[in-house]
Amino acid sequence: MFRDYVELNEEQEMQVSAHVKTKMPLEKAADLKDNVGEYWNEFYSVHQEKFFNNRWWLFTEFLEITPLKNEKPRAILEVGRGVGNSVFPISHCAESNVHVYCSDFSSNAIKILKENSEYNKEHCTAFVCNITNDEWNAPFALESLDVIVLVFVLSAMQPEKLKQVVGNFYKYLKPGGMVLFRDYGRYDMAQLTFKEGRCISENYYSRGDGTLIYFFTQDDVKQLFLEAGFEQVQNIVNLVDRRMQVNSGKELKMYRVWIQCKYKKSIL
Repeated sequence: MFRDYVELNEEQEMQVSAHVKTKMPLEKAADLKDNVGEYWNEFYSVHQEKFFNNRWWLFTEFLEITPLKNEKPRAILEVGRGVGNSVFPISHCAESNVHVYCSDFSSNAIKILKENSEYNKEHCTAFVCNITNDEWNAPFALESLDVIVLVFVLSAMQPEKLKQVVGNFYKYLKPGGMVLFRDYGRYDMAQLTFKEGRCISENYYSRGDGTLIYFFTQDDVKQLFLEAGFEQVQNIVNLVDRRMQVNSGKELKMYRVWIQCKYKKSIL
């Protein structure tokens, strides 16, 4: 179960501060950054489609995903979507006037997604793309997307490349198009439980399988999108969702922190 609105404590701040003092060697960090795709390919080779649950909660948090009937055709891009845990729920719930594009820089993930019996090329186009590159080999034109969904994906990118990545999102969105964002926040359980030697730089880590993860603050996210030209959606602020997830059977308490927000490309 979840207990909402749990506050940060001093012990958690001290845990994270200690990580920076035991950073991994520069050579090892460089190898991890240079071979991101290989580590994610290995991840999906091992776990296939069994690691993540389908994200039906998207429709509660982001009503913008599913348009009303009789609206104009819409194009949605799901970035870093692995084996389809968000794509297939969206495809199930979307009207016939919606086409879902989905990308991942793991070729294994896209292969597994396309082999799924639920994959329908009429309503979904999956493609391999490293969105940190200057140019994308995208199956859609500039200013052609209505919605871009970023769920636990930017945290897997190198922090120094995020500015360029968000800039590309801006170029591909239509005027008035929207970015829907949810990702790991500072002091999430995943950050608190890292051992010595896993920290690459401040708030940036390597998991045991070689995949990388960054933990955001509200200001991190706001700066990224505003500097790229986005507008924060009126009456919607960066939400910091802090919860204590309790597993009574295993007597575990897991402190979760997520940041959720919506940004829009100006119509002018």
